[in-house]
Amino acid sequence: ILEREQEQSVVYGSIDFGKTVVTHAKYLDLLQKAGNQLKILPHKVVNDKQEDVELCSSVECKGIIGNDGRHYILDLLRTFPPDVNFLKIEGMELSKEAQALGFPIEHKHKLSCLRQELIDAFVESRYMMFIKYAAVQLQQLGLKKQMEPVKQIEVKKEKEEGAEKESEMEEDEAKRIVESMTDSITSGEKKEVEDSTKQIVKKAALAVGSLKETEFDIRFNPDVFSPGVIHPKDNLNFKKECQLVQDAADFLITVQIPAFIRDCLDHSTAPMDGATLADAIHNRGINMRYLGKITEMLGKVPQLEYVYVIAVSEVVMRSAKHLFTLFLQGMDMLSLSCSISHFLNCLLSSCPTPSCTVPDQIHKKRSRNRSKKTTSKTSPLTPTDSVEWANLSPKSLWAQIKTEAKSYFDWNLTADSIDAFVELINLNKITLLRSFCQKTGVQIMLREYQFDNKTVQSFSEEDIVNMYPIVKHINPRATDAYNFYTTGQSKIQQGFLKDGYELISEALNLLNNVYGAMHPEIAQCLRMLARLNYIMGDHMEAMSCQQKAVLMSERVNGIDHPYTITEYTHLALYCFANTQVSTALKLLYRARYLALLVTGENHPELALIDSNIGLILHAVGEYDISLRFLEKALQLNLTYHGPKSLKVAVSYHLVARTQSCMGDFRSALTNEKETFTIYKTQLGEEHDKTKESGECLRHLTQQAVVLQKKMNDIYQGKTKAGLPPIQIQPPSMGSVLDMLNIINGILFVQISQQDIENFKKEYEMRQKDGPSPKKAEIEGDTTKALKMDSEEKSCSPEGSPEVESSQSPAVEAS
Repeated sequence: ILEREQEQSVVYGSIDFGKTVVTHAKYLDLLQKAGNQLKILPHKVVNDKQEDVELCSSVECKGIIGNDGRHYILDLLRTFPPDVNFLKIEGMELSKEAQALGFPIEHKHKLSCLRQELIDAFVESRYMMFIKYAAVQLQQLGLKKQMEPVKQIEVKKEKEEGAEKESEMEEDEAKRIVESMTDSITSGEKKEVEDSTKQIVKKAALAVGSLKETEFDIRFNPDVFSPGVIHPKDNLNFKKECQLVQDAADFLITVQIPAFIRDCLDHSTAPMDGATLADAIHNRGINMRYLGKITEMLGKVPQLEYVYVIAVSEVVMRSAKHLFTLFLQGMDMLSLSCSISHFLNCLLSSCPTPSCTVPDQIHKKRSRNRSKKTTSKTSPLTPTDSVEWANLSPKSLWAQIKTEAKSYFDWNLTADSIDAFVELINLNKITLLRSFCQKTGVQIMLREYQFDNKTVQSFSEEDIVNMYPIVKHINPRATDAYNFYTTGQSKIQQGFLKDGYELISEALNLLNNVYGAMHPEIAQCLRMLARLNYIMGDHMEAMSCQQKAVLMSERVNGIDHPYTITEYTHLALYCFANTQVSTALKLLYRARYLALLVTGENHPELALIDSNIGLILHAVGEYDISLRFLEKALQLNLTYHGPKSLKVAVSYHLVARTQSCMGDFRSALTNEKETFTIYKTQLGEEHDKTKESGECLRHLTQQAVVLQKKMNDIYQGKTKAGLPPIQIQPPSMGSVLDMLNIINGILFVQISQQDIENFKKEYEMRQKDGPSPKKAEIEGDTTKALKMDSEEKSCSPEGSPEVESSQSPAVEAS
């Protein structure tokens, strides 16, 4: 299609980095539409004939009209604005925050751009700022009834400090005020109002750095800092365009990175491995080259130690991947498997001097068999640099990793060998091996590898099975299905389970039509349906949906993917609800084994799995082992949720239950007291949970007293008989299932008719006081939700991370 001579065929853009630039009306028209979605600003550049040429993309984009008459576009390198934190530009000062973090850092290429998610978040945040500012001004104008627009000069500062009214004002309210004011203008009220509102809008636009004075307009010129591109002198907005690009880069450091760390702190994202960490970081629009900075910040928060470990191992493994790519260049096919196994030995094996066989002999045999003509030419399989790669040693490789981590991620690695590194972050080598193979596409033999033997090397060339290409791409999204899914989710959160169920089933149908039978998003949809079936009391259907979700996740995500581990734990819960106890345990043990492989011992997810295992073992009377799992879960919960968390209270309670079943009432009392204290401080004396825990304490004290009396009688020789067996009531399946639901974040709320009556009365009272229409709407919704709950004896999910935001990156945005 594009076979014409290159020089004449480029009708749009530039092939020599901005010297000769051409443009084409049809291209401008087509690109303008895409540009509006991507926030790209149509702009002019100067070519070598000193003419202004208008473009709707970066200079590097080339437009070629194919033989089929269609318009093609190539080289979309600089579609998004450049990231000034990684560009050293003459005479440009970065903000104080950026300089404090050590920016600008020189990146190894000049093409570092901001991500689309960041651009969207930045524009959204500026828009809210614009609306709030205008709303505050309009309110003041309405209050004063004098038509002098209030001068607020230090808007910028106020915005940053967030101390002023505008940051406190609710977004919806701000929008409402602005809308009502603009309505009054359109209905043709006083001329002065119109003028002053124009003034206000103008000020608000100025405050957020909008490119147009009269309205909100934030778009980016992708060529602002491109080397070799000349901008026309008469572009008055050029300074603003440069400033916007700098502001966006600042927004990444000052807003998005702290927001990511907050997400981790409130457990709305809990990455389990490098891939899920990268997804979480990308969802916030942060590039992976900021990983070093993020790791530094995570290191300062002891509660996030598990994310810190993942981040550090990710920095090291990515640096190793960069070196591996260089290492493979110019490698001949014959020595591929030996060289890869040698690299892996240097990277992961404790053996200080891994040796390797250079495949010279193979070559000699071959050349003998060949005819004499070919010997004069060099065969493409000749081991050219066989000696060079064989010289790599663990010491030199780790020294290179150290410099690479510093130059690429600006991260100081203290360890200088694999053993020192593993000790530093307390990870298994097998976890690092998994991470490395996933990044580089190396497939290895499935066997037990000996990493810690200092005399034997871990890998031989037979272990390297295959290499496959790793391709970066964006997953296209089925938008209609996505909209159905997110609407369904919000319905469920409001308590309309039936509606939510229908919407999500509809989304599943659409996904099947769009993607075919197998796709990660279908797996996620099935998980949601299983959860809903379970909540609505149909345990069999829940189990069958979840089985499909598990099978699909194993196929599309991989058997050791974090999402697959989550699917296993869900399936285990539904199996237990269907009285398949041994299956549930097998699934949980499998999930635990995989979680250890993926993240190691310390992770909040393991606390959840351990609590589940402990409870089920408790149900079948295996108290000793159960106690070990529950104590491990308690220790993890204390580390990652803090001593005052309700999760920790539940953990203490579970441990106490098991100890009382074993007859160890003293320890049980201490643990139950902890539970009681947490509930009392967090929920108050009157809360049901606190009362329940108090009841439990009384019961335990009674039991302990009875036991002590009997023991005293025996010591004093009053009774000849031995200790009577302790009366232990094994817990009923129902009570265990209730506890399992609580741990997994499913709460069933029982609502009596009386509650509904009270609610109605209160609602009517409020109606008389005349609330804002918005509030009434919300209240109306809740009434419906409660009614539905009581009629169907169904239940609503509360506070469950899995119900509210599924863990797939595709739906995280909701």
